[in-house]
Amino acid sequence: MPPELCDPRSADDERNMIRRAVEVLAEGRLVAFPTETVYGIAADARLESAVARLLQVKGRRPGQPLALAVRGLAAAWDFCPDVSPVGQRLARRCWPGPLTLVLDGSHPDGHLARLPPSVQQAVAPAGLIGLRVPDHRFLLEALQRLPGPLALTSANRSGQADAVSADEVLEALGDDVDLVVADGRCRYAQPSSVVRIQGREMEVLRSGVLSETALQRFASLIVLVVCTGNTCRSPMAQALLQQRLAQALGCAIEDLADAGIMVISAGVAARSGAAASPPAIEAMQARGLDLAQHESRPLSDVLVRFADAILTMTHSHREAILSQWPEAADKTRLVCLDGRDIDDPIGGDVAEYESCARQIDAHLSGWLARLALDSLPVIKKSS
Repeated sequence: MPPELCDPRSADDERNMIRRAVEVLAEGRLVAFPTETVYGIAADARLESAVARLLQVKGRRPGQPLALAVRGLAAAWDFCPDVSPVGQRLARRCWPGPLTLVLDGSHPDGHLARLPPSVQQAVAPAGLIGLRVPDHRFLLEALQRLPGPLALTSANRSGQADAVSADEVLEALGDDVDLVVADGRCRYAQPSSVVRIQGREMEVLRSGVLSETALQRFASLIVLVVCTGNTCRSPMAQALLQQRLAQALGCAIEDLADAGIMVISAGVAARSGAAASPPAIEAMQARGLDLAQHESRPLSDVLVRFADAILTMTHSHREAILSQWPEAADKTRLVCLDGRDIDDPIGGDVAEYESCARQIDAHLSGWLARLALDSLPVIKKSS
């Protein structure tokens, strides 16, 4: 019989539509969902018969794994408890979003072993498991209501073009899908990027929405340096830390991003676009560093969430951050390793700025061993 069609534009209540999709999945049937990339067809991964039918409808050859869609980071780490820092950074910065991470699923405490044997074979035939947290409210809401993950693949036959609208799903799969959740054309209309993680190494198996360069940036170690207005102390600290890191890694400052590390500065009370103070520029020029192009930025949710380490000039800066982002407590520390504040040189002469820079630089030397430089991403080229 023809598939049931759920269209939020004509539904009285989207919650009823999601409830219906969850019911169909729990019955062991197949549902096509919109995602931000392409439409996907899903089956309850706890049900052997449902996943077997998904493989049959897809026409997937043995050894070609299905992905698992999970509700978020915690659910992903249930399947892969020992993900490397590179994988953790990619997931934290890209999920929900157009990224599939291929990880080792063989950990003895991982939840892969809780799935039926035939499903384990379907999603991890070689012990590697592809995890995805799609960025679409319908699919995410369905995952929140289900007790386990979904086996997910693109809503087309193997070898055919991806479906990026509900009409294309119906044309590709016809009566072989039981319910289609329609939501217009997919945002990106191209597949997710697929990246295999092995320790520090990341291998881009499919570039998809995210380019290799973008993926490397998302996997980078990010240090965020914070002061008040982002025109004096934190820009100097950013430049000084970049200089030390470049020396430690044997590269030019402008090549740090390609080496897998970024240093960013911001202010808890900064406005956007202000230049560095002239004495700060002069103090850095004496060290061969250029702040002439610096533009201030305010601290933001994205900066705090993306940062691996946050270094503040004073206790009050740290307190301001934790009052708004208490979850950042473990990664927010004073620049001064002895617990002292870096006094604000604003209004002082160049000599005061130079003294401030010396104080900052002396403590930054102690941070190099604390920044996990052995976790910088390395791109492995596919053979």
